[in-house]
Amino acid sequence: MALAPEVSSSTDPRPIEDDDTHINAPGLQFFVFGLFFIFGGITSLNDVLIPKLKELFTLNYTEAMLVQFCFFTAYLLIGIPGAKLVKRIGYMRGAVAGLCLMILGCLLFIPASQTATYALFLGALFILASGVVIVQVVANPLISLLGPQKTAHSRLTFAQAFNSLGTTVFPIVGAAVILGSLADMSADDLSGAQLAAYRAAESEAIWQGYLGVACLIGLVAFAVWMFRNRLQGEKHEASSGLAGFDLLKRTRFGYGALCIFLYVGAEVSIGSIIINYLAQERVLGEPESVIGWMIGLYWGGAMVGRFIGSVFLRIFSPGKILAFNASVAILLIAISANTSGEVAGYTLLACGLMNSIMFPTIFSLACEKLGPRAADGSGIINVAIFGGAVVPLLFGVVADTSGSLAIALTLPAICYAIIAGFGFYARRPA
Repeated sequence: MALAPEVSSSTDPRPIEDDDTHINAPGLQFFVFGLFFIFGGITSLNDVLIPKLKELFTLNYTEAMLVQFCFFTAYLLIGIPGAKLVKRIGYMRGAVAGLCLMILGCLLFIPASQTATYALFLGALFILASGVVIVQVVANPLISLLGPQKTAHSRLTFAQAFNSLGTTVFPIVGAAVILGSLADMSADDLSGAQLAAYRAAESEAIWQGYLGVACLIGLVAFAVWMFRNRLQGEKHEASSGLAGFDLLKRTRFGYGALCIFLYVGAEVSIGSIIINYLAQERVLGEPESVIGWMIGLYWGGAMVGRFIGSVFLRIFSPGKILAFNASVAILLIAISANTSGEVAGYTLLACGLMNSIMFPTIFSLACEKLGPRAADGSGIINVAIFGGAVVPLLFGVVADTSGSLAIALTLPAICYAIIAGFGFYARRPA
């Protein structure tokens, strides 16, 4: 397991002022920021892909959410093996392995698009996500290692801001490239050879977009490989079987892992349907291809909030800030679900701002005092990201059953309520 700092809260009355557990690797933080940017952008591209595939294959919301189910199931299946791989070959080589797997997943969009087969798209997404998981197993504990223990909350939140930069930039560009002519034609109006030709033509925009992403990932992988020996002082200890699951017996870690499950589920659920939600007559009433760029406002809010949050987390209790943000998110959802027009649209988009500090704050609060078990803790947390598969699928079922996306928003509101409880519980240092 990686030797990681015992994270101290910014409000710890006896903060750790002098520690020698962090790794001295000047300049390496910038490469880690690049990793956060890449896997954040890849994940948010799903929010553009979902309305595209939903239209191409005439899917209901439950079927469309299989995109997120296949993507985030990788966290359940790859989280623990990914942590073991990283402990075996080291952080930097582990990052390169994950990036190469991401490239493979992107390239698999080519046969999926040429055959216009939904199942192949789902398979490509799973491979792509498997690489993302490995990169994330590396990035979260590594950024905590690269500096003093007492500022780990703030440092991780700052790094997550680069994750949000990726989630903001990728879907804006992706909306322009991938959504294409959704406003001009619909698969519902076609059949037979015309439908097959339409799907093949529209799918071409998908693989071209992901091919560009593969090239970008290749550049990052090459840069990381060139500096693979830069990390000095990295230590790991062997573990066997499902090492790390015993950490769930710790109330603080177990509760935190549950909140990661719920947070990712809530965030992904809202992001997955927000383009369709805004397109409703009750809200903005514009075609998806016209308002697709607005998904960038949702993720952009998270980016801005993380830069701001990295400052406030040095001053106030991280747990209290977490509870506040989760409570405001519930309020915004309630307003959006019960109003119409721009108010309904922008209040839901504003949930991105409230999401900003949640993942890094839950992660660091849950993992306080794990010490040399940080890599195992990161692996379990990454398994908990499986919530991004389960909650959106349930969201789709509720939306299809009730016939209302507004009613389905009750599900993420419940998730935020439980997260607010964790913030209050973890308001004091472990």
